[in-house]
Amino acid sequence: MTHELKKIIQAFLRAQEKGMDTVLATVVALEGSSYRRPGVRMLIRADGKMVGAVSGGCVEKEVRRQAESVFKDHTPKMMTYDGRYRLGCEGILYILIEPISPSESFLKAFDLVLERRHKIHVSTYFAMEEGKSISYGSVFNFDGKNYAIKESFALNNKLDIFEQELKPCFKLMIIGAEHDAVQLCFYAAMTGWEVEIVASAAEQKDIQDFPGAQHFSSVEPEYLETASIDRQTAVVLMTHSYVRDLKYLLAIKETGPAYLGLLGPSKRREKLLGEVMERHPDISEKFFDSIHGPAGLNIGAETAEEIALAILSEILSVTRSQEPMMLRNKKGGIHN
Repeated sequence: MTHELKKIIQAFLRAQEKGMDTVLATVVALEGSSYRRPGVRMLIRADGKMVGAVSGGCVEKEVRRQAESVFKDHTPKMMTYDGRYRLGCEGILYILIEPISPSESFLKAFDLVLERRHKIHVSTYFAMEEGKSISYGSVFNFDGKNYAIKESFALNNKLDIFEQELKPCFKLMIIGAEHDAVQLCFYAAMTGWEVEIVASAAEQKDIQDFPGAQHFSSVEPEYLETASIDRQTAVVLMTHSYVRDLKYLLAIKETGPAYLGLLGPSKRREKLLGEVMERHPDISEKFFDSIHGPAGLNIGAETAEEIALAILSEILSVTRSQEPMMLRNKKGGIHN
């Protein structure tokens, strides 16, 4: 996921400041089942510290051990991990371990593609066997231009290629600044989502009041910037004021979020939507399809923290096109 890659690059920069070498481990193929799927990555520092994960924690120690030779000779290495007799998952992981030394142009292009919320394409070259090769490695495409993850890279098109497309970081826009908004912000940030808080000036809050938030706007509905609301954005409207909720709802009526949650009971939702339709009878049905109110799954949530979990769970189920259910009742594998 893009937010995991973002953390890895940030961790690389911190290690670079300390003059410490790093390597990147990427799951490029899988036979059977595993805790996570191909495309997951983690950074390993020369001191053994790791950022990210390629499994649930059982594979990482072996990856760190295998990385020692890559730190010594700086040559990419393929390893396999057979979890059929060691893991709860019955699969074989194919993992590429490569030095990571992105150029300054790579870092600038990466920051720009994140800011523009564009897709990232990654091509990872490898062979389905254990061994080393200078031709193994990852190439990132930012807005049509290729950048290798390490300075020296000998491209070999005859190798196997793992292709991956990364969508922009998922963003949650929370409109409201009460205690429950703080909890929702905190839990969303823990998942790696980018969180933007929108509050009216009357609420007298700032970004320091919202741990984990990356953006804060103290703005009235008529001045709300909506251009960044895209299909990788969820919006939750929770000002605790009917009038404010209505005004903000009208402000975002032309946008197309992946999810739009309304706090409060069903009667309140019907009243809000009725007023919106009365004022704008030609409004798109697609906009109404994105609305979920009351926001959240029915898991018996009562506290602000539990309600936050219920809302985040519903957002995930909607954006991943999954029908909420207990996994013990699901037939077949966990991941389709």
